[in-house]
Amino acid sequence: MADDKDKEHTELAAAEYRKKIREAFEVFDHEGNNTVDVREIGTIIRSLACCPSEGELHDLIAEVEDEEPTGYIRFEKFLPVMTDILLERRYRPIPEETLLRAFEVLDPGEPFSQEEMEEMLSAAIDPESSSIQYKDYIPMMVIDEN
Repeated sequence: MADDKDKEHTELAAAEYRKKIREAFEVFDHEGNNTVDVREIGTIIRSLACCPSEGELHDLIAEVEDEEPTGYIRFEKFLPVMTDILLERRYRPIPEETLLRAFEVLDPGEPFSQEEMEEMLSAAIDPESSSIQYKDYIPMMVIDEN
């Protein structure tokens, strides 16, 4: 009986995940032919609250790419792989507490490159104090899993 409930719950979760995957995929399926540019896969995956490393992303792309790479990923190959990833809760984002600790240990005198500063400041600067309030910046970096 408990196994039937677990199976039913998993099937409901899988159906919900498939719907979210389809919606995310369709945003980048500009031709409407159930394919997306391989360069968009990372964005699609991250929009589904998964944060794989670059190496993990390359492995995932290799798994869903056609045997003869075309530069495009087909939905029918992407869907089952991504559904399994979401069901297994792989590539979870870094917890907020871990990011906060990382900011707290940064040497405040360590210089950033101009590009890093522009990117970070566009989202992080407090216009009133012209400083970065890292406790306010952390929530912008964390993916809400709800």
